Formats: sequence, C-alpha cells, structure tokens
Amino acid sequence: MNLFDEISEKSLPFDIPNEDGYSSKWDEIKQGFVITIPNGELFYAEHFFDRRISDRSVEYFLENNTNNWLTTKWRSLEPDEFSLISFKNINWKHDSINMYGKITPLPRLTSWYGDTGKSYSYSGINSNPNEWNKGLLYIKSKIEEVAKVKFNGVLMNWYRDGEDYLNWHADDEKELGKNPIIGSVNFGATRDFFIRTNDKTQKITIPLKHGTLLIMSGKLQHFWQHSVPKRKKIKDVRFNLTFRVINN
Repeated sequence: MNLFDEISEKSLPFDIPNEDGYSSKWDEIKQGFVITIPNGELFYAEHFFDRRISDRSVEYFLENNTNNWLTTKWRSLEPDEFSLISFKNINWKHDSINMYGKITPLPRLTSWYGDTGKSYSYSGINSNPNEWNKGLLYIKSKIEEVAKVKFNGVLMNWYRDGEDYLNWHADDEKELGKNPIIGSVNFGATRDFFIRTNDKTQKITIPLKHGTLLIMSGKLQHFWQHSVPKRKKIKDVRFNLTFRVINN
C-alpha cells in the first residue's frame, strides 16, 4: 500500500464484530462498502443519493392538495382527517394487524408499488400493487445499477416521527424466493437499523441516513432478523423504500 492508498482509504462508519466471518471492503466503482457477515452480505452506501435528490424525494412522497407537506404535524391527524388528504404521488394507507385477537394499527404508514399482478403479503396484510410512477422508477433504476437485479415491487414505509417503528422480523415470505435481494433506501430522518442473528448472539447497528442505500443479500433472511426501534427524540419524518423481486 502506497501513500496515496492510505490517504484514500475509507473506514466503515459503524462497527461490525471483530471475528471470523465478518469483513468489509470499500468498492470504489459502486462507492460503497461490501460487508460480509456469516450467512449473508450487505452493501452500504452512506450517501448514495445526494442531498438534492433526497430532499426532493421527501417532498415528492408528501405532496398533497390540502396540507403543507413541510409543516403538518402528521401524527396529530385523526384517521378521518388523514383519509381526506389527497396525496399527489403516493397512495398512502394505514393498515392494521391482528395481534393476539386484537386489531392494532401498524406503527407506520405504508404503500406497495409494483408490476401488474405482483401483489405482496406480510403479517396477514395483502397489498395489490399501485402502478409505478416516474419518481419511483427513477429511484428503482439507480438502485438496480448497483444491485444488478430488476426489481418488480417496492414496499414503502412512512415513519411519521421517532414513535413509529418496525418490530423484529425477516423478509422471508415465500413469494420473495429462497435468498432474496432487498434494496433498501432511506430518506428523511436518520434511524438506527438493527440486524441480529436468529439466536440473538450477535447484533449490528447500522445508521440509515438521508439518501443511504443498504442492500441485503445471500442467506441473510434465513439467519438474521432486522428492526427499526423507537427513537422518541426524533421528530422528523423518515421514508424507507425496500425494493424486492416478487415471484408469484
């Protein structure tokens, strides 16, 4: 390694276990880190989308005909108030799940976009695809260049603030195939993304920032779970788009 290699060497901005089976390497072409973990692989690009595109994405997801997208306190809206809002670009919905016999609203809002016929089911919720729009296709095309996969669906999650969260789970639904490649991009507030082994002996905290791309691949969904915990101090919105390949 010469002097110029040392100057340009990049360090992973979060910790991974210093054990066999864990490693990271900077990919100069893709401008991100290739991270190897036992039974899986991650690709992490902290600033995959620049500030201009990332800011515009947040605006695009929230544009509507009635409320100021920048100043509205989204959590304070009652369900009947929210139902009256006509969003220009995204068909947001607030689904509920049945937990132990009790109907509970999801702690976030969602929307599913995809190719015709590519419906998606998780946690007892079945979503038929909304038709792709120009903004989502742009984001999808940029991620596909790195992932080398043609995605046919995207699950959008809208976290209104730090009170919204995602419980521990794996993306292992049968329509995703045996070893799915998931392209996850974050816009808005920075939130911690946790992954842990199924036996809970290892956990990695990954900060997903404004414009960050994280690609999960290999056998990861069979041996690891992931979550986005509550962060009560966070008051800003966060959008996470997970691009997938549906095989049905």
